Amino acid sequence: MDKTAWAREALAAFDRFVQAGDGLRPRPGQRLMAEQVACSFSEADLGRVSDDLAEPSAPPSRSIAVIQAGTGVGKSLAYSLPAVGLALARQTRVLISTATVALQEQLIHKDLPAVAQAFGQPVRFALAKGRGRYVCRLKLDRWLTARDPGQSVDFDADDLVEDDLFHDAAATQSLAGHRDDTERLALYEEMRDGLQSGRWSGDRDTLATPPDPLLWQSVAADVSSCTARHCPAYGQCSYYEHRKALVGAQVIVVNHDLLLSSLGSRTLPELDNCLLVLDEAHHLPATALDRFASHMDLSRLTWIDRLASRALKVGGLLAVEEMADVPQHSARLRQGLQDLARLVLHQYGDALQGGQARGWAGARSSAPARVRLPQGRLPEVLLSTVAQVAHSALGFLDALRALSKALRAEIRDHPEEARRLATYYAQLGTLAPKLEAAFATAQLLLQQPDEGQAPVAKWFTAQAGTEYLVVQAHASPTLPGATLRSHLWGAVRGAVLTSATLTSCGRFDFFLREAGLHGDPDVVALEVPSPFDFAAQGRLVLAATRADPKDAAAFTAEMVQGLLRDLAQVRHGALVLFTSREQMRQATEALPPDLRHRVLVQTEWPRGVLLARHAQRVADGQPSIIFGMQSFGEGLDLPGRLCEDLFITKLPFMPPDDPVGEARAEWLRANGRDPFMELVVPATAIRLAQWVGRAIRTESDEAHVYCYDRRLHQTAYGQRLLDGLPPFTRIQSAPPVSVVA
Repeated sequence: MDKTAWAREALAAFDRFVQAGDGLRPRPGQRLMAEQVACSFSEADLGRVSDDLAEPSAPPSRSIAVIQAGTGVGKSLAYSLPAVGLALARQTRVLISTATVALQEQLIHKDLPAVAQAFGQPVRFALAKGRGRYVCRLKLDRWLTARDPGQSVDFDADDLVEDDLFHDAAATQSLAGHRDDTERLALYEEMRDGLQSGRWSGDRDTLATPPDPLLWQSVAADVSSCTARHCPAYGQCSYYEHRKALVGAQVIVVNHDLLLSSLGSRTLPELDNCLLVLDEAHHLPATALDRFASHMDLSRLTWIDRLASRALKVGGLLAVEEMADVPQHSARLRQGLQDLARLVLHQYGDALQGGQARGWAGARSSAPARVRLPQGRLPEVLLSTVAQVAHSALGFLDALRALSKALRAEIRDHPEEARRLATYYAQLGTLAPKLEAAFATAQLLLQQPDEGQAPVAKWFTAQAGTEYLVVQAHASPTLPGATLRSHLWGAVRGAVLTSATLTSCGRFDFFLREAGLHGDPDVVALEVPSPFDFAAQGRLVLAATRADPKDAAAFTAEMVQGLLRDLAQVRHGALVLFTSREQMRQATEALPPDLRHRVLVQTEWPRGVLLARHAQRVADGQPSIIFGMQSFGEGLDLPGRLCEDLFITKLPFMPPDDPVGEARAEWLRANGRDPFMELVVPATAIRLAQWVGRAIRTESDEAHVYCYDRRLHQTAYGQRLLDGLPPFTRIQSAPPVSVVA
């Protein structure tokens, strides 16, 4: 079957499913999207390209579609059914990556089971999660055995605390403070009993009550301490048991973070030989920056000695030659990090210590002080020390890799010693990530920007500890697009990126740059409009204030006055979105008693409980109003009367005031470009479109959307923001009348 026939048959399967589906009806936009998905996935050459598809000397064909599908299009069906049909025809697999657990669960439990019925053969699908979502039976056994006075242990008494992967000493101290409490023992015994009886599969997400993160972290599986098939508990391993479902699955659902963290490994299907769908794709750039950033601690260094001691102990037992250099590598690494901390404090002490003065007396500061390196240039005074850290860390890592290889071989050759040897492996592996982070951070710090290229963002932080200042070094790529081009897109042959909000101010350019696809000749962009009649279903009320939104105090006071006036008119469900906790606090405190009992504040209720109470109130015919922060502006589905009124208190600008954003803005200004217009406005347009998208969720919904920020209709960039919103009927509202005390 040729490529055209593949696409034609996949689209025909989609049409048959819609026509036969219970409750489904044809949607022109949905079919348009399905057609593009079928064409894109059929045109991509997968795996080893055969002569009947391309000339031997020709590179394999790539095909990537970027599709904005407005609310109500039904994008999950539009991409999943053609993708599965083509995967079956081409004897390959579909990898679907999302940003939220909610969409993963929807796909696994609702959408994919329905799609599977469209084909005359079994379709298997599975959810892939990171290793850390599963319990490690070996760690669990170690904790419980250590509490049994009748059992002997084969590791140091302090290993139970020190072996855990904590990012800071405070976490370790917190854990040590309740290591013997009844909560920990009860949780671990419940886990063990559940595993033994089969009531629990080892998946954290299926526990009846979410565990304390510190308690879970102590027994969670992780790649650094895992000996895989060499582990004595491998036959009962929860993680590998779940992975068996992936082997025969034609559709695998993951998340963006797992997708990016698995690049270069064999954890997921090879991207050049599968069909890739990135749903909620607007999250991909931010996920990429988080994934490829790194940091290292310059103050708390006892882990170096512990790691070296354990490496020497195990290396001596196995006679690993590379261990001879470990004392030198570890001593130089420790000295290098200490020297770097001293030099950083000498170079930037006024800025770093100024806000942390109370820390020397034992008090804790709520946030670390920060110094960013201009233009991403490491000062000459720090270069040689950072280079020493990188060199020593690499030597130490090479020795650990040799020891790891020897340990796995010993476990394989002496299965009767597997449990003891696996414990040694875990003791090394739980500390190894700190060494890997030190090497990665030093490497990034040493990168100097090339002419015309965006620099790596580099910064140092200091925060008061109980006895001394905690200093850390950080580094991160600046441009997510460049990072994704380097790490992801070169391996991908066929992909579809989709979301309800990919255009900014009516254009795809911003997202394409952020995603690393701008100018790619193999990329096509398609905007599929929503089937909703927004002009008839929605009203955009421009309820501007007289006060300038830049004057926070005056604006908030006037905004609250107008908000209270409009909230009094709410008859069913409403959502109010704030841009800061202070805004929400002032509005909450200003509520009169007759309104206060109608309001559910995000910070006062768990999300699930709050939404359930809101739905019950509306169902009972009572007005109900949700006060929420920015996290409630996306992914919240409140159809019908649950959100007949949406209030946006202020435009959701997020200035580039984090180190990565600052570095990028600095680079843009140095090149004669405007960070506000290139970064802030486009990002705000996407965020605002997400917020407004909470209002109209079905074809029968009707809603009013209020915005109190006059910049939306009184500035040139505000008009650009309006261009990116649904075509609601617009209503101009007079500012609230000032009340003088």
